[in-house]
Amino acid sequence: MSKIIRENDLPSAQILLVDDQADHAEVMGEALRRLGHVCTIVHSLKEAEDELAHGQFDLVVTDLVMDADEDGLLVLDKAIATQKNAETILVTAHGDVPTCKTAIKRGAYDFIEKPLDLDVFRTLCSHALRQVMLSTENLDLKEKLSPHAGFEGIIGSSESIARVIEMIKRVAPSDISVLITGESGTGKELVAQAIHRHSLRDKKQFVPLNCAGLSESILEDELFGHVRGAFTGADKPREGRFEYADGGTLFLDEVGDMPLVMQAKLLRVLESGEVIRLGANAVKHVNVRLVSATNADLNHKTSEKSFREDLYFRIKGVEIRLPALRERPEDIPLIATHYAKLYSQQIGRTPPNFSPQVISALVNFDWPGNVRQLINVVQNMVVISRGDVIEMPDVPLEIHASDHVAQYQTPQKGLSLDQMEKHAIRDALKETSGNREKAAEMLGIGERTLYRKLKEYGLK
Repeated sequence: MSKIIRENDLPSAQILLVDDQADHAEVMGEALRRLGHVCTIVHSLKEAEDELAHGQFDLVVTDLVMDADEDGLLVLDKAIATQKNAETILVTAHGDVPTCKTAIKRGAYDFIEKPLDLDVFRTLCSHALRQVMLSTENLDLKEKLSPHAGFEGIIGSSESIARVIEMIKRVAPSDISVLITGESGTGKELVAQAIHRHSLRDKKQFVPLNCAGLSESILEDELFGHVRGAFTGADKPREGRFEYADGGTLFLDEVGDMPLVMQAKLLRVLESGEVIRLGANAVKHVNVRLVSATNADLNHKTSEKSFREDLYFRIKGVEIRLPALRERPEDIPLIATHYAKLYSQQIGRTPPNFSPQVISALVNFDWPGNVRQLINVVQNMVVISRGDVIEMPDVPLEIHASDHVAQYQTPQKGLSLDQMEKHAIRDALKETSGNREKAAEMLGIGERTLYRKLKEYGLK
């Protein structure tokens, strides 16, 4: 919605009116323009589909019956598919009320019967637009309430994560295929889900499939489905992931592990949009956006002929590379703090803080399992610890074993706890380029506490 605010505090909205009766459409348009809204009027299903494909609207008002009995339902389906946060109202004759009730189950906001009472019509449209406004505000609020969870649960304030989030926002509204690369545990499926939720397909299915370890026959059945009797044990038909994801997003994790024969079959579906179930002759047309992920070097695999080059270029419309956790150590305290709070709530305890030594240990560990490993370690520490602060004895052995942590386990003779704390604070300030807020978060203490200790230790 635009930011033009009127006396009733409802912003000026973009409204699409669809009615094959021009006079009736103009009456509705004039009623809504008087409230300050911008109305686009069309008179056919084809014109409506064109507007919905190329424009953005807050509300769609469509006649149920135009050239065909279900034209209004087709407008509704197109609006749901293309308009991320819009509502739809159906205008109908009395005899079509049962159809409109069905439409509400399919996603319509409401319906109104002819002849229109314009006061009732304006009120209904205002209620629908208020719902749109509230939904938009709620989405904005979720991001503002969790500044370091940043975007769809992707936690971090580092430049590398900021670039990933920016790329997600850029590619999500399009239908371009996306290849997410990175080591295991970096959060590739989380990024795929974020792309789907911020796309125009978000009201349809997000369908994941991990290709790792699946044989050719199992993978073919998972992707394309089968008819009854296609093979031994196929006692009933089953739709595959492509059919189930129709209109939505299919996420193929570890796509680099797909057998070569299946790569050829996947390429054919991506090029034609046609799926044939195992044991069938009938072709089914699907409209699916593909998001893939891999921890393998597909460029190297293509040179080895273990991955088809034509498929590689097909799935790599845009590549999003996720950095390893060791490449963004400044995000480790934020992730640890977030999940410590989450798991503490799950077990009904007050979220603990982290001692400076623990924070330094976590930041300096290499994290071969990346974010997934850090989450498991934090959960372990929350369960094991009993005090208000997680201390080094609560840290799992693999972290203790790190060469980077040895200095905290065997400090130089004569080094006091105060001196260790002073070193930890100095290191945190160095890591954050002197940013006290980030340093305090890294150390697991309040900013006021950090300020007091800076004065106490004479640090600047």
